[in-house]
Amino acid sequence: MVIDKIRKVNVAEKGVNSKASDRMVGKWIKCDNCKEILYKEDVRNNFSVCPNCGKHFRLSSRRRIEQIIDKDTFVEIDENLHTTDPIKFDGYTQKIDALEEKTKIKEAIKIGTGKINNIDVAIGVMDGNFLMGSMGEVVGEKIVHLVDVAIQKRLPVIIFCVSGGARMQEGMISLMQMAKTSSALAKLDKEGLLYISVFTDPTTGGVTASFASLGDIILAEPGALIGFAGPRVIEQTIKEKLPDGFQRAEFLLKHGFVDRIVERKNMKEELYKILKFHI
Repeated sequence: MVIDKIRKVNVAEKGVNSKASDRMVGKWIKCDNCKEILYKEDVRNNFSVCPNCGKHFRLSSRRRIEQIIDKDTFVEIDENLHTTDPIKFDGYTQKIDALEEKTKIKEAIKIGTGKINNIDVAIGVMDGNFLMGSMGEVVGEKIVHLVDVAIQKRLPVIIFCVSGGARMQEGMISLMQMAKTSSALAKLDKEGLLYISVFTDPTTGGVTASFASLGDIILAEPGALIGFAGPRVIEQTIKEKLPDGFQRAEFLLKHGFVDRIVERKNMKEELYKILKFHI
């Protein structure tokens, strides 16, 4: 067991400084599913999936793009577009500035063009590290711009979704993005272009209720939480106990809401097969 290889280091006793000790501790993570202690590098090399139980850890947009898009082919669009605090929400600007510094990204989605096994695509990848991937004015604008570029260049669109829903700090403006993104995708559909939506953990709220659920083909990662309202809210509303696994990808697949569950290691190849079929 990996956990047997780990023990606390008494800094004074071993004669090592605290920074060295911190670096050693920082090389391990605990899987919140199977509770196994894992070596970070092993997890990274396994597509950020627990090698013990298969738990799919959350990915940054950069890592996702590295895994899906052919090397050196991704061209980012609207890289510097960022929020202007549309309703002057108290403390919002400071929070955004802090997140930009911490994550080195400007918003909760990266968009651009690239290749998947030499097939050109337009791709958007949401990032849960930025306000839990919440959808505000800029996220909506980026998705619309991605669709516009796809229509102009006649490209299929792929969006990897991860979100806590609409962004409360932007009030009604965040909710308007549901209609805005849905309208853009209706134009894409009218042009006869393919849209693939991929649910990752978690995809909830207004994102699920809009562009995430409009894919011609909807894929999901194993165990992904997918829903609009949370289970507790639903139980309180309908006054019934929800079934086991409710709102997980496997439950939604069984009930026809998801077309296929795809493990992360197979995702690029699965997308390539779908794209190849539709060329």
